[in-house]
Amino acid sequence: MSDRAMKSVVVLGGYGNFGRRIVGALAREPGARVFVSGRDLQQAAAVAQEIGGSAEPLRLDASAGDFTAELRKVGASIVVHTAGPFQGQDYAVPRACIAAHAHYLDLADGRGFVCGIRALDEEAKLNDTLVVSGASSVPALSSAVVDALGAQFSSIESIDHGITSGARPPGKATMDGVLAYAGKPFKQWRDGQWQQVRGWQDLTHRLYPTPIQGRWIANCDVPDLDLFPERYRPVQTVQFRAGVGPASSMIGLWFASWLVRVGLLTSLRSWVPALHRTASTLAPFGSKRSAMHVTIRGTALNGEPAVRNWFLLADQDHGPFIPCFPAIALARKLIRDEVAARGAMPCMGLLTVDDIISIGDGLDLRVVVG
Repeated sequence: MSDRAMKSVVVLGGYGNFGRRIVGALAREPGARVFVSGRDLQQAAAVAQEIGGSAEPLRLDASAGDFTAELRKVGASIVVHTAGPFQGQDYAVPRACIAAHAHYLDLADGRGFVCGIRALDEEAKLNDTLVVSGASSVPALSSAVVDALGAQFSSIESIDHGITSGARPPGKATMDGVLAYAGKPFKQWRDGQWQQVRGWQDLTHRLYPTPIQGRWIANCDVPDLDLFPERYRPVQTVQFRAGVGPASSMIGLWFASWLVRVGLLTSLRSWVPALHRTASTLAPFGSKRSAMHVTIRGTALNGEPAVRNWFLLADQDHGPFIPCFPAIALARKLIRDEVAARGAMPCMGLLTVDDIISIGDGLDLRVVVG
């Protein structure tokens, strides 16, 4: 394949928890030159050497004034942004990518960040680029599942979905993002109106197929809570809950959320380093199983009330790979020139469930639909 046909893919945070997995998947993609990028060239070089293929190290500071120029220098065609947390980030990185005429996608799960990405739509179209936020478990995979199940309904009444992880903790940035709103209020669409709920409260016991079985999950703030009431109108209720495998951890988190709610703590963010160390130490002794569920209730095509369930079950600590699947699937399509869409948007409608789940071939994953 000629150099002209090669696509340069820059993975920001390429040596991080999600970044290295994305680099590993794309470094063997024909026609791709993949840069493991970040501020620490030594770490980038170590990951590039470990992964091999077309992986190359690149020292790159996304906050630097010359970021756009550096993207142009390496001929970036696609930028995959994995360096969270995205809560509180501005759009400097996607704007720089647009200026460099590079397609942009991220793994953001910050509600405001993902939903607000549409502000860049006109700018992206003028520069013939695709800017996609939330190419991860939410809203990319979750919406793809609802799209597939929703084809069996004439109208959707409620969407109840969520994720439960094993004992292995996510990266510190992810943990920082999801604990930032513990005990704090946010809006959720319930019974046809916006209602206030609190982060990591409304503790609920959810049953999953064997071997996961019962898990405790609680309120989690995700982009879907804004996006789904609009996309699946006239849906009356949209809920998302998340949790971790050990029941003791969930009960502890629920209790800590009350400390924030009543004002004894301002936030759990200062606890993140200690919590991450503790969880990492205990992980070998805990569950290696995680799961995602989507439950839709409404009226079937025959006019009868209906319920449909979709579960993704992961074993052997393969659950942490799942948030990377949509970004990998979309990047591959961009490398192959299979995506005609341009503009800025949350990651919905660009990928099917099969597009996303097929990335996990060879991992210990199982889909159950009923």
